[in-house]
Amino acid sequence: MKHLFVALSFLTIVSCSRKVPDLTEGEYQQAPFTNLDTLATNDWWNRADNPIIDLKVARDSVIAFGAYTVADNTLKLTAQLYPLYHRESREVVLEIKRNGKWVEVGRQPVNELGWSTLFRVEDWDAQATVPYRLRHGKGAVYAGSVRAEPAPDQDIVVAAFSCNSNQDRGDRASYVRNVGVVDPDLMFFAGDQSYDHTEHTAAWLKFGRQFRETFRHRPMISIPDDHDIGQGNLWGEGGKIARESAGNDGGYFYHHEYVKMVERCQTSHLPDPYDPTPVEQGIGVYYTSLPLGAVDFAIIEDRKFKSGPNGKIPRMGPRPDHINDPNYDPASIDLPGLKLLGDRQVAFLEDWARDRRAGQMKAVLSATGFCGGAHLHGRKRERLHADLDSNGWPQTGRNKALRAIRAANAVHIAGDQHLATVIHHGIDEFRDGPWAFVVPASVNDYYSRWWWPEDERAGENPVAGSPLPWTGDYLDGFDNHISMYAYANPDNASNGGGFGVIRFHPTTREVTFECWARDADLTREDAEQFPGWPVRVNLSE
Repeated sequence: MKHLFVALSFLTIVSCSRKVPDLTEGEYQQAPFTNLDTLATNDWWNRADNPIIDLKVARDSVIAFGAYTVADNTLKLTAQLYPLYHRESREVVLEIKRNGKWVEVGRQPVNELGWSTLFRVEDWDAQATVPYRLRHGKGAVYAGSVRAEPAPDQDIVVAAFSCNSNQDRGDRASYVRNVGVVDPDLMFFAGDQSYDHTEHTAAWLKFGRQFRETFRHRPMISIPDDHDIGQGNLWGEGGKIARESAGNDGGYFYHHEYVKMVERCQTSHLPDPYDPTPVEQGIGVYYTSLPLGAVDFAIIEDRKFKSGPNGKIPRMGPRPDHINDPNYDPASIDLPGLKLLGDRQVAFLEDWARDRRAGQMKAVLSATGFCGGAHLHGRKRERLHADLDSNGWPQTGRNKALRAIRAANAVHIAGDQHLATVIHHGIDEFRDGPWAFVVPASVNDYYSRWWWPEDERAGENPVAGSPLPWTGDYLDGFDNHISMYAYANPDNASNGGGFGVIRFHPTTREVTFECWARDADLTREDAEQFPGWPVRVNLSE
């Protein structure tokens, strides 16, 4: 058993009354934005009950969760709190257990925008599992452990989630149970942890309540996507201000301090960014890498630098980002000057690809896939020829990114699409690019998608023995080469919702992609994955 559960000594718990006296303006931090994060800012205790989560918790429970990574012998650990009343301490303490005793290793102030804080501990010994606990005030404690670094020849297992829709606000007990069975070395949340656009703190706390047991004793990577920062879609275009909430002209629609708050809460515990230079409006960046045992993970921001389509390319559908005409010329929208990952991130990936330690495997983690991997969007009868929200566009940027990933001999893992797929990408021809696994939505009761070729025919070179009818070589709506190996349409009891498991086998240089339905019970010997999985690929070939 890898987990190390911490036995805490008895603590006297002091609860705080929910009744708070009226305050005059200035006795709490004024948020720099309006109509955003209203449930958790300013005089938050005067808000009515909300459907997301009860923020007025007992005062021994104000520490909601912690999240951490370890890289370059540095522990970075974020403490996430519920909102604090005006007279409560704004300080959190981090302690670790050494020789059977709790030792304080840091104190940090809590940021009232988002109610989180970051601890950084240098010279961390990654060879042993170390219990930690976070403390606030006299009675609030949250305990976990920092897991020991895996051995260089050990298989590395990742559990990957995406799209935690608010169409279901219940717990995630089946996921917690199944993650416990898988016992991954790393948790990856690929985006859309929040669907409550303008109330990120409440939704982020809800996410933590649902999933915290999956990362209480293991490292966790979370990256925000469009819904997290309050937009239905995002083309960040280097941090500029978007003119409209749809954001398709490029940039961020909501206040930059709100965007920074979201990124701080979700990503500050990641390893230091490759190049920390902020983009426009002072919005930060978090693209970086995390070596873990035999695998080196690159974490990229595939939305932040991407060009918005509105006003830059011909409009060929009801929205600037949707193309419904199958007879359009894909080259007409792949115009000079359009960006996908941006020059900075491509340079990072190329540098990361050249760092080839002996025996090391590589993987790229991002929000969405590098192609149009679905035909039907939203409802089964609504066919969309090309979706510019995907990383299939712009094609030149897509191919530049895939070449960098291919140079690293890496696989790509993402979410966002509400449709699980395993695709072998092509750049100049079929199957000359990297493998990619887009994991299913955790909750797929909102905007489902289907892989459903219009002619209902398999492509060339279909997967031998697959129970799925439409595998093989295809061109997507941008004329990108893709080879479909597996897909999980939402025509099942879980509506296509579930999670992915990625197993890296360093001794054979193989990777296994598993795809499990939300209603699966991995404690049962007869538990089965979605049809078409598992998919095992050999990176030595």
